[in-house]
Amino acid sequence: MIFPEECKTIGYADGRPAGNKVYFLSRYLVRRTETGYEVLEVETEDGSSMLREIRSSRLLAGEADIGMYPEKVNLHNRPDLIRRAQQTGKRCTVFTGSDEHMTFVCDPSDEEILTIHVYDAEPPRPNLAHIIRDLEETGLFGECGVQFSYHIADIRKTEAEVYPCRAAGFSRTIDNDRLRGDETVAGCLTGRQVLAECYGKETAFSVTDICPANQVAQEPFIARCCRSERTGIGAHDGYYGAVVHWGATPRIIAEAVFTVCAGWKKRQMEKEMETEENK
Repeated sequence: MIFPEECKTIGYADGRPAGNKVYFLSRYLVRRTETGYEVLEVETEDGSSMLREIRSSRLLAGEADIGMYPEKVNLHNRPDLIRRAQQTGKRCTVFTGSDEHMTFVCDPSDEEILTIHVYDAEPPRPNLAHIIRDLEETGLFGECGVQFSYHIADIRKTEAEVYPCRAAGFSRTIDNDRLRGDETVAGCLTGRQVLAECYGKETAFSVTDICPANQVAQEPFIARCCRSERTGIGAHDGYYGAVVHWGATPRIIAEAVFTVCAGWKKRQMEKEMETEENK
């Protein structure tokens, strides 16, 4: 797959006002032909000028292989562009952003996309999942080449008699109702502690665990939990990822995603090096 890291290296060569010269940052050219478009890889002459002569060029994709994507897109959401390119049926797809900059994807492949598994629960609103979706749409994680697989547990399916809090709209909750002491409760470690403090440790509550961090079954991951002492990056129950607090801000969540990406790639490189050494 050929997918330039930044659109600043791509020039739109529809005309030649400077002859055979191109902007010094240009590494690729999208050029109109008589019947379509072509994409070239170029190398410029050395120098200090803004415009430089083309030293060499190589055709990456000709007219028959190129599709011009019909809609303007977010050029920073790289996994999204790869998926769109795979759907065009063309070897090379050229995209235009809302600011008129361009990029392209040649021979798209999702093998380079890292999948992070997101564990959350509802109701109420699964905040972690929603924040990540909102940040992903801005293209914030584009440079990481990451996509997300969402695992959102519906705690209503536990069919418990009592749920954690009234904010979720349940009729009976730990924080709002006096309980008998023998109900089935949807809760977590925090819920267990509240029940023990309010009703004593000898009560017969049956608690179904609904903590997203305890549902992790794939890596790398990011999960939500209400226990501050459990938050952090690393191995959790044998899986590598991040646990963030129930009330984590978008900045904290974004930083966790970046750290997990970097940490996971480092781990994979170390494993590959170890494998090579053991051959």
